[in-house]
Amino acid sequence: MTKIGLTASLPEIDNRPDSVFVMHERSEKLIPFHRHTKGQLSYVEGGLAYITTENKTYVVPARHYFWIPQGLVHELRVGIFATALRSLYFYSADDHANEFYSKLGIYPASELLIQMINYTERWDERHLSNGDHNFEFLVAMKNMLPTLNKRSLPIMLPNTEHVLMQKIMKYIQDHIGQKLIIADISEHFAMSERSLSRLFQAQLHISFLQYVKTLRMITAIEMIVKTQKPIADIAFEVGYAAVASFSDTFYDFTSSRPSDLRRR
Repeated sequence: MTKIGLTASLPEIDNRPDSVFVMHERSEKLIPFHRHTKGQLSYVEGGLAYITTENKTYVVPARHYFWIPQGLVHELRVGIFATALRSLYFYSADDHANEFYSKLGIYPASELLIQMINYTERWDERHLSNGDHNFEFLVAMKNMLPTLNKRSLPIMLPNTEHVLMQKIMKYIQDHIGQKLIIADISEHFAMSERSLSRLFQAQLHISFLQYVKTLRMITAIEMIVKTQKPIADIAFEVGYAAVASFSDTFYDFTSSRPSDLRRR
């Protein structure tokens, strides 16, 4: 059977509201803004994936999974060709049973969940619903999700259409390896520190320091996945003088060490 691809399959996802639709995709793709009436569980086998909503972009590293709640408009971009995106679109009738199903979240994947998701490849591009021999397996998978991880990883950058804020964000990105303090940034853009701090909160709903830290971690994740540079070099290139400090911050964001992500 010829695979039709995730983008072409979008209309098929909601055809049977009571089913689970299985879709395993191995390609570099941009799936434009869309929504579906089912909740989406996707496992990123290798590389990176990016989820963009109206005002945020989330980064999903390899061997992590994400849940997108039903009805949420989003764009999905698979970053490099080696990435395999394994997705299951679940019926939403019982989503009210747990708040997990109502929030977008990114989580490290356990070996158990990975094996369960891989097992579903035999049903690729198929709907399974009540009465199908293997449907209870998928029901059990959905029911276990809220028990696997209690905290979604904070690997997210806010977006804005504010022109000055975009210029400031671009400046920080271009100088990510340098020492970045709010006093220097505000002086560069002829603003007071107080005004710049307020601008971050008003436009991005995040502090200056948290934005810089998050951007550094996302840049580091991309470099670890896409290059063979030593971890120490990556730490320096994203603005850390000490590898230990970089590794600790990286762990706070991803629940793994930089070397663990590299091995994956």
